[in-house]
Amino acid sequence: MIPAGFGRLTDPPASLLLAGVRVIDPSTGTDEVRDLGIVGGAFADAGEVPADAPRIEGHGLVAAPGFCDLHVHLREPGDPASETVESGSRAAAHGGFTTICAMPNTEPPIDDAEAVARLQERARDAACPVRVIGAATVGRGGSEMADLAAMANAGAIGFSDDGAAVGSATAEVMRALGGLGRPLIEHAEDPGLAGDGVMRAGATAVALGLAGWDAAAELAVVERDLGLAAATGARLHLTHLSSASSVDAVRRAKADGIRVTCDVTPHHLALAETWVAGDRAFAWEDPQRNPPLAYDGSCRVNPPLSTREDAAALLRAVADGTIDAIATDHAPHPPERKRVPFDQAAPGLIGLETALSLGLAAVEAGALTLIALVGALSTRPAAIIGESRSLSRGSRADLVVFDPAARWRVDRSSLASASTNTPLLGMSLPGVVRLTVADGRVTYRA
Repeated sequence: MIPAGFGRLTDPPASLLLAGVRVIDPSTGTDEVRDLGIVGGAFADAGEVPADAPRIEGHGLVAAPGFCDLHVHLREPGDPASETVESGSRAAAHGGFTTICAMPNTEPPIDDAEAVARLQERARDAACPVRVIGAATVGRGGSEMADLAAMANAGAIGFSDDGAAVGSATAEVMRALGGLGRPLIEHAEDPGLAGDGVMRAGATAVALGLAGWDAAAELAVVERDLGLAAATGARLHLTHLSSASSVDAVRRAKADGIRVTCDVTPHHLALAETWVAGDRAFAWEDPQRNPPLAYDGSCRVNPPLSTREDAAALLRAVADGTIDAIATDHAPHPPERKRVPFDQAAPGLIGLETALSLGLAAVEAGALTLIALVGALSTRPAAIIGESRSLSRGSRADLVVFDPAARWRVDRSSLASASTNTPLLGMSLPGVVRLTVADGRVTYRA
């Protein structure tokens, strides 16, 4: 048997047999029940698995390519009480992720080659491979371009000033990236249009007396950067899109041949802006009648939670491929930064361990197919950073095995993250990860 718990990337490569498991592989369009083997960390025919290797009965389980998260905050350096590379990578393995991309808005920011190398060294024996995104500008100040070439040579897979859009240096950054083969990963927010907004503008914000953040603040930067991508030929990745208007702009840009990809978070797909006021119905469900008034700081995120109409448009865009990936924007915070008046709460929530479950809830509701969900969590985001995901014989074993019918309760004892800032606490969700294999090593076993 494979012992329960977490493994590391420095563990020996795995050999095992999954018997009678439902294999879903978007890279080949596969959806079938069969045996799946791993020998020495690579996928193999079932007959090649040694007789004494562990055997896992796969009845009722789904085996899929390991998930790839393009947007994670690990809080190292600067805030290890909220999250570390070790705790964040364990949360990733618990959620079925076999690659995570660390954002650079740490303290100090990851804005030079030495900082990139230090973070990669910290992650050498983590429970999940960690790819590093470097800051696009010095100190994330927006005006002075960082040494992108040096960071790329050190291993940075993209560049971002996440937490804010790149400022006056945007055109210079995109011209430089055109020759580096790395994307600009843009947090689309015009600060002048966003103003003091703390939740999506609309009826709920008015009812709660909170300042509204209009979707035009996102669209303005989306349109600016799409124009620059067209002019420079640079790759642009728009992260955590939250509105139908932004998705429509991306759809048109793709039709015009602009090199753009984008992602959406699980919470922008599933949690409508009424959650701030205590509603706990998913975005595809009718809102609760007379929910308890809550000004819930755990629901403060940036960009703010969407309207139900926008969430529905985002789900359709995942289904039709306009949105390339689901990325968590996993943003851990300690309780004291959330248990304050709503407009003072730190924006962000944790998502590595609940992403699959929110996606499966959408599948259960008929809003998404299972193979589309798996593709948006695995093969499509991996391709954006130059990784492959396949369950084909001979491929490196990056694998998640989960029970889509099983349910689990989200509480402090069930989470591997160092933080618990999520409005999903106390809820029962579908989908339990039973096994994660990253780079051929077992990194989590339930």
